Amino acid sequence: MPTRWADNDHYGHANNVVYYSWFDTTVNGWLMQATGLDTRDLPAIGVVAETGCRFLRQVSFPDALQIGLTVERLGRSSVVYELAVFSPGEEEPAAVGRFVHVYVDSASRATVAVPDAVRAAVERLDASVTPRRAAPTSSPRLSRGRRRRSA
Repeated sequence: MPTRWADNDHYGHANNVVYYSWFDTTVNGWLMQATGLDTRDLPAIGVVAETGCRFLRQVSFPDALQIGLTVERLGRSSVVYELAVFSPGEEEPAAVGRFVHVYVDSASRATVAVPDAVRAAVERLDASVTPRRAAPTSSPRLSRGRRRRSA
């Protein structure tokens, strides 16, 4: 995931709001790649119900970051993802995040079940990551050696 000049704030590091854009891009890019579908066109769409980020070390332009992705929980109508932001050459993440999609009918916006294609992709993602004990400064399930998706 390339950083941009505009990502930096007055303090010389990526502004906190930019991380949420990286998370959104990583999750939705992975979903489209893993399902082979344009998820915007499904009868049920994932809306972001919650995001969070714990900042551990600054990153800035012109860093070319890698974003790790795994699933924390797959529910009936929601998916909770874990993400980790890695700086070039670093083994520990610079930030760890949480991103929650709740699926709704694209017309009525009523909560619905996770679409089958999305569920199948998320189940494959979940099965590909072996949990590890959490270090104080990292995600419980993500390390440089265990991340699944890299942008």
